[in-house]
Amino acid sequence: MIFKMKEKTIDYVLRATWMAVSKMYNEEAGKAGSTMATGFALLSIDPEEGTPSTSLGPKMGMEATSLSRILKSMEEKGLIIRKKNPHDGRSVLIHLTEFGKEMRDYSKRVVLRFDEAVKEAVSEKDLHTFIEVANTIMNLINEKKVYTEEIKIK
Repeated sequence: MIFKMKEKTIDYVLRATWMAVSKMYNEEAGKAGSTMATGFALLSIDPEEGTPSTSLGPKMGMEATSLSRILKSMEEKGLIIRKKNPHDGRSVLIHLTEFGKEMRDYSKRVVLRFDEAVKEAVSEKDLHTFIEVANTIMNLINEKKVYTEEIKIK
C-alpha cells in the first residue's frame, strides 16, 4: 500500500502502517503459537534478573488489566513464573522459564528480521529522516504542543 501525502492524513498513515506491522507480527507469532502482545512482553522482561510486575506495564505502555491477562496466559503456557522480590517482599518479579527464554529469542529474531528488511529497502538517509519525524511527533505529544487551544464543536 503506497500513500500519497495530499490524500491521507499523517494520523492515517501512522495508524494504517502500525496496523499492517501489527498484523504481520501476529501472523509470524501465530506460527509459534503466540501473539504479538506476548512477544512484546517477553522482550520487555529481563531474561537474567526478571522484571518487577509493577514496572512491566509502564515499560510496555499497557494498562494493568490488559497486562494481567497477558501475564496469566503466559504463565499458563509455561513462559513465565512469578517469584517474590527478594529486595521488596510486597512486589513480584516476573521471570522467564527456559521455554520463555526460547520464545523471547524467537521474538527477538522476528523483530530484528523486520528491521533488516526495512534497512535493506530504505536508504540510511530516509530512515534517519523517518526517525527524526517520529521523534518530533513524540515530542509534540509528550510536551502537549498539539492541542494548545480548545477545538470547538460546531
